[in-house]
Amino acid sequence: MTSGHLTEEDVTRAASVLVEAFRATDTRAYFGCFAEDATFVFHTEDRRLDSRGAYEQLWAQWLDGGWRVIGCTSSNSRVQLLGDVAIFTHDVRTTTSTGGDPETTHERETIVFHRSGDALRAVHEHLSPVPDDGRE
Repeated sequence: MTSGHLTEEDVTRAASVLVEAFRATDTRAYFGCFAEDATFVFHTEDRRLDSRGAYEQLWAQWLDGGWRVIGCTSSNSRVQLLGDVAIFTHDVRTTTSTGGDPETTHERETIVFHRSGDALRAVHEHLSPVPDDGRE
């Protein structure tokens, strides 16, 4: 990554690292992708999470309950470049398990990345369900 404006390659690489860490349920690598003051809006939660720490606490509760990611695939991605900020959108198909039968979800995700110095971190993540159209 070079200084100055972000490139599509910078953002695509950062998003790939984030998705791969999530797919591996790699807590340290996953949360290393986010700024400390990142915010999170998940349709499955009743409130916005106002920091990486708040999400880390929720994640730890999920793990304590036996939750794990089994698979995660990203498709239909788009990168919008805005100087030192970029918006990454994609469709995500995730399979998780909480000690029982696997559950697969189809969602849309927006991740806002910001470069500060040489660091490129996610500063906001928004996850919403894909409307059910009868496809599996």
